[in-house]
Amino acid sequence: MSHKTPKQKIKKAVALSYTEDMVAPTIVASGSGKVADNILEEAKKNNIPVYEDSKVATILTELDLGNTIPPELYEAVAKILIFVGDMDDLYAKTKGYHK
Repeated sequence: MSHKTPKQKIKKAVALSYTEDMVAPTIVASGSGKVADNILEEAKKNNIPVYEDSKVATILTELDLGNTIPPELYEAVAKILIFVGDMDDLYAKTKGYHK
């Protein structure tokens, strides 16, 4: 008798860097499994907001480090940047900082 277990998804994570003077966000870290765990741990240590979207993460992990994201991903990544900006604003308000 064989037992089938549900296929577990492998965790993937990508770190992006973006400043207003850049054309598009750049991939600064990317990986799956233990590497993804390390990326997420570093984000947590540094109070960097984490946005979860497995489809976008899967696509971004296929790109090379140092590459800017391609134009076809601008809309998806824009949502991430808005989320991060909102979290930064919320964090600043809870700590008594004002922008």
